[in-house]
Amino acid sequence: MDFEPYRGELVAYCYRMLGSFHEAEDLVQETMLRAWKARDRYDSTRASVRTWLYRIATNACLTALQGRVRRPLPSGLAAPSDDPGAPLTPAFDIPWLQPFPDARFDAEVRADLRLALVAAMQVLPPRQRAVLVLREVLDFTAAEVAEQLGTTATAVNSALQRARSALADVGGLDEVTEPDDPEVRAVIQRYVQAFEAADVPALVRLLTDEAVLEMPPVPLWYRGSRDYGLFMDRVFQMRGTGWGMRQLTANGQPALAAYAPEPGGGLRLHTLQVFTVTGGRVTHNVVFADPRVCAAFDLPQQISSDEFRRAR
Repeated sequence: MDFEPYRGELVAYCYRMLGSFHEAEDLVQETMLRAWKARDRYDSTRASVRTWLYRIATNACLTALQGRVRRPLPSGLAAPSDDPGAPLTPAFDIPWLQPFPDARFDAEVRADLRLALVAAMQVLPPRQRAVLVLREVLDFTAAEVAEQLGTTATAVNSALQRARSALADVGGLDEVTEPDDPEVRAVIQRYVQAFEAADVPALVRLLTDEAVLEMPPVPLWYRGSRDYGLFMDRVFQMRGTGWGMRQLTANGQPALAAYAPEPGGGLRLHTLQVFTVTGGRVTHNVVFADPRVCAAFDLPQQISSDEFRRAR
């Protein structure tokens, strides 16, 4: 019995449930181990292998989520800061939402993984979260989900309606364009050029008036192109100019790996930035600064300036 073809989609499912890529990988490994040990008890007349694996994964996720607090982004915890010079003190005690490394998985696995949606789903009770993903994203029937959760189809449909209502107030989820959209690519390319040139006015021109910038694990966040620009001025004053940017995708969204200049020459990985682009402007940038998050993207920690130029 071969379970490996299902690994990628199970990782994406567990990520939606947990908000942590690292924990999702661990739980899928646990799911595979449980399935292997129980393979002699699998009944193909009751469920497909895929449905059976999702039942095991769902139970593993629900167990893991018992007593857990949700994984937020800074914008989900407090009001925006009005001080672009505020201390950048990381809060490692908060289990922050993590990004999903697209390049490690097939494109069909990465559907509906947008950061805003995954962040919003963290507010749902775990069983509602499972119902929403299994029904809306993975297209399991109400009967199949009821079997997976040990409940009734009526209860599943009721939980789905509650989950939909809870997410109804999350605006903009249907407005996000794909990272390979020509307009999105053009915006990100201009952002790269402006960032590498330390041209803050050019960066600001690429933003909407209400653009959001947040930086987990620092619990600060900013709203508005003015404060975004003031903060970027601070970044270049603190870390200097001559940055390098690599384009990639995360959560089905455009993303950039930002490499800061080293005092002795060369560049060092600094942050992973995940963008929301709508209407030809950047509306949201989530800047992940935790090295453990960047590690999931298999990015080099250091690169010489010559290597960086050749890679372009």
